[in-house]
Amino acid sequence: MTTLSPHSDGRTGGRILVDNLLAQGCDRIFTVPGESFLAVLDALHDSPEIDLTVCRQEGGVAFMACADGALTGRPGVAFVTRGPGATNASIGVHVAMQDSQPMILFIGDVDRGTRDREAFQEVDFTAMFAPIAKWAARIDDARRIPEYVARAYATAMSGRPGPVVLALPEDMLLDIVEAIDRPRVERVAQAADADTMDL
Repeated sequence: MTTLSPHSDGRTGGRILVDNLLAQGCDRIFTVPGESFLAVLDALHDSPEIDLTVCRQEGGVAFMACADGALTGRPGVAFVTRGPGATNASIGVHVAMQDSQPMILFIGDVDRGTRDREAFQEVDFTAMFAPIAKWAARIDDARRIPEYVARAYATAMSGRPGPVVLALPEDMLLDIVEAIDRPRVERVAQAADADTMDL
């Protein structure tokens, strides 16, 4: 039986996110580094278990994560910055949905206090990605990162696989909080339909 792993020594949201990606078995991330998720990049610097592939354009990032999901059966993971970074990545999210490939796109977002004030490169990512992803959400509380990451993995792999999009407010990633890491989500085997197979 797997137990939840408590951390009583506060961590940044960025560190919690990387720790929970590791807990889910993530060993590869595709990105175009952006200032909106520097706390994640700092945590990745201290996590040699994850191979970071830096790309030149966010569309390529999303396609690489989509391909990784297709090859491994576990969600390919991508990080992009807000505004044009996210819109560039949207084409790969659409392909992942159409091709039923598990992937998770993390988007650096504006600070929580500047939301809905036309902040620099602000986009309502949950509304933008809702029609082309299985689930699109924003993490506003760093203590809930483990919950969101586990749900993202479960959603991306369950039923018809597909993409999940999570927006990460920049200031949330810098919050130092206590959080309980979640156990690894395993892919549930789908039963074959005997009628369809003509047995």
